Amino acid sequence: MYDYLIVGAGYAGSVLAERLARDSGKKVLIVDRRPHLAGNAYDHPDAAGILVHKYGPHIFHTNSKEIFDYLSQFTEWRAFEHRVLALVDGQLLPIPINLDTVNQLYGLDLDSAGLEEFFAKVREPVAHIRTSEDVVVSTVGRDLYEKFFRGYTRKQWGLDPSELSAGVTARIPTRTDRDDRYFGDTYQSMPRHGYTRMFENMLDHENITIQLNTDYRDVKDAVPYREMIYTGPIDEFFDFRFGKLPYRSLEFRHETHDREVFQPRPVVNYPNDFDYTRITEFKYLTGQQHPKTSIVYEYPRAEGDPYYPIPRPQNAELYSQYQALSEDTPGLYFVGRLASYKYYNMDQVVGQALTLYAKIAQKKGGWKNTAAPVPA
Repeated sequence: MYDYLIVGAGYAGSVLAERLARDSGKKVLIVDRRPHLAGNAYDHPDAAGILVHKYGPHIFHTNSKEIFDYLSQFTEWRAFEHRVLALVDGQLLPIPINLDTVNQLYGLDLDSAGLEEFFAKVREPVAHIRTSEDVVVSTVGRDLYEKFFRGYTRKQWGLDPSELSAGVTARIPTRTDRDDRYFGDTYQSMPRHGYTRMFENMLDHENITIQLNTDYRDVKDAVPYREMIYTGPIDEFFDFRFGKLPYRSLEFRHETHDREVFQPRPVVNYPNDFDYTRITEFKYLTGQQHPKTSIVYEYPRAEGDPYYPIPRPQNAELYSQYQALSEDTPGLYFVGRLASYKYYNMDQVVGQALTLYAKIAQKKGGWKNTAAPVPA
């Protein structure tokens, strides 16, 4: 008899499996229909021996010491500050937009104060910020919006920014200095030996049984367990009772090249003129030394594996119907990006899982529980 059947071996499922097994002595069966651990963070050596991320680049960053310390139990870290360029008007320019972006694009020589004045002139006041377009044009104006954001967003989401909730572009800062880091978080690192190794260490416990290439429907009635933790798509769990929740998917085209360097930064965005949205070169992320280099092109798709919940009010409404169902199902917990129908960064999923573990432990009473609740 297992205490918990956990569906999904990505961050949410693996963190909960580890805490339940190691911290509370519970017996856990974790299943995943993919042939590997680590969910979308899965990495592996390709045919050339270069460590690549199968599902596109995953860069760890967080402001939470608790989350960073928790994961540090399972990996050493390699310090890494992510930097991205965007191909705009034939130039490779820093993104998020900063002082160098504007000076290079327009042939100017502004300082920070001058850039603030520039933005004040070009931004378009918006009385009520509702959409992603509103966020950008009210911050940097129409021209930068068209050059950097509109085309990229339309490719990524299959929708114009005017049709998407404000949160999509609000996540991307605008800077008036020369800081060209993509993230500003306190902790920015990559697992020294890769994400998959980190997950293997996390799940290496006698109380955890792992079954890959396994759909939970094939075991839920055959294997005895007390409670279930589900990290997959919530609409699928309920057999799409109210209809399918919309997602954007991705297609990845991996290539290896017989040269040491392919591009000047880890990621180059292509907001315009190309079918793909970005190219990632993995050796920048991993620090690996190799005479060859491997890259991946990303092509947004309407169909395929669910990657990005589409943030529109009508989709949030549909999700709320499934959420109400989930709350009426005893002995069943929903956690993670797909189960919550929300775009979470990796650290946020870890935080959500640790918080759920603390709640379960408190609810059960008498469990050993050394994991402090961490807000998502």
